[in-house]
Amino acid sequence: MEHWKRTIERANRCFMAGELVDAREAYLQALALAQVLFERWADADEAVAACVISHHNLADLHLRLNQPEESAEYLCAIHQRLLQTMQDPRLSPSLREAALRQSSKTYVELLNFISDHGEYPRTHRLLGSAATPTSTSHYGAH
Repeated sequence: MEHWKRTIERANRCFMAGELVDAREAYLQALALAQVLFERWADADEAVAACVISHHNLADLHLRLNQPEESAEYLCAIHQRLLQTMQDPRLSPSLREAALRQSSKTYVELLNFISDHGEYPRTHRLLGSAATPTSTSHYGAH
């Protein structure tokens, strides 16, 4: 956990200083650590939080880079990971419960994103149009 914390703190410093390439690299390193250790961390809440924070920080970075579709991808990826974790009987009950607790936060982040930036293909597939009745379809171009 300490290595992940140091990595995410370094990424945050780069982000705040406007060094976005370095921030992205460090956020990706933090995400890789969080994913590799996801099922191995002693504290399930910390494991899930590290994964959520890593994904959400990358989503924020891509918004700063004016890349909302990439941001949507990270937001959807973590929400989907939590939904899968909650339903995976081979995982520990504590990890599944931590995923359930955090999934409400990732869901709200997705809804806020859609409200601010519109729907993208992955948000639409993950949540369906029924989840966002007032949003208009918006597909980013790259």
